[in-house]
Amino acid sequence: MNMPARDLLGRPLKDLRISVTDRCNFRCTYCMPSEIFGEKYHFLQRSDVLTFEEITRLARIFTNLGVSKVRITGGEPLVRRDVHKLVSQLKNIKGIDDLTLTTNGFLLAEQVEKLCNAGLNRVTVSLDSLDNEIFGKINGKGYTPDKVLAGIEAAEFYGLPVKVNAVIERGVNDHEVLDLVSKFKGSGHILRLIEYMDVGNVNGWKLDQVVSSSELHQLINDTYPIEPIDPNYLGEVAQRWRFLDGDGEIGFISSISQPFCQDCSRARLSPEGSFFTCLFASTGIDLKTPLRDGKTDPELTNHILKAWGMRTDRYSEIRGSLTDQSRSNTKIEMFQIGG
Repeated sequence: MNMPARDLLGRPLKDLRISVTDRCNFRCTYCMPSEIFGEKYHFLQRSDVLTFEEITRLARIFTNLGVSKVRITGGEPLVRRDVHKLVSQLKNIKGIDDLTLTTNGFLLAEQVEKLCNAGLNRVTVSLDSLDNEIFGKINGKGYTPDKVLAGIEAAEFYGLPVKVNAVIERGVNDHEVLDLVSKFKGSGHILRLIEYMDVGNVNGWKLDQVVSSSELHQLINDTYPIEPIDPNYLGEVAQRWRFLDGDGEIGFISSISQPFCQDCSRARLSPEGSFFTCLFASTGIDLKTPLRDGKTDPELTNHILKAWGMRTDRYSEIRGSLTDQSRSNTKIEMFQIGG
């Protein structure tokens, strides 16, 4: 076992988010709006994407550097064929204590049994609206939330813990917050409300579209009183609150108004094998080329250690001091790296 990796700000490497594809069956306006495709973006070819065996090898190296939590993301990870086989391979890596997956839930019902049997510990489902029309506009395909809700129910049937993420955007779905809270309060599923973030360059993000967590908290607390509870672990992204009537908990993810860069222990691996040290990074470190060139595990370890050891990322903390130009045209898109 190698010594745990730490960056220049003393932050350990604990979480690895693995994006298995840049493809998605949605075209969400804040992530993968349909107008960017065609001539503007071409999906990765299959030969450019890491195989499950390559991903597993890299994940094993990351665990030797301190990673204990692995999240499978996309794009939409469930559009990658047989992703449950990757879950099974990752589950066999000693040191991974928490193996999770983030999905839009559209294909979850038909795959959840295989995912559970493969050893998945938890699932996070993105659901930004319960209204058919609004949900259809957000996902860019006109889909209703029925299949997503069915996926959540299927996960519950198989005993898979569920968290529900909702990105709240002013003038789009902010009027639905209490409906979302009411839907999942007492269900056993944890709803997490996310401030609309300036991930990537294509979503046209503006600060006035953000509904702050403090505003959301006040709205919810006036109807369903809540109180704060301690985080599950250092660096947890969501601030946890519980309902005073005992009907579960709710989370707030506040990257805009209350940045949590100082405790960030998350690394990201893109589908084509680039290692990113921040969600808002512009470039990654190529691990696929040395991997396919036959480099040894110690050599790959040194690549990762060097990159993490030089890390100073704290974009969310300094966002306010950046010019519009320096905030734009520099960041990788969310669908290329996962949330």
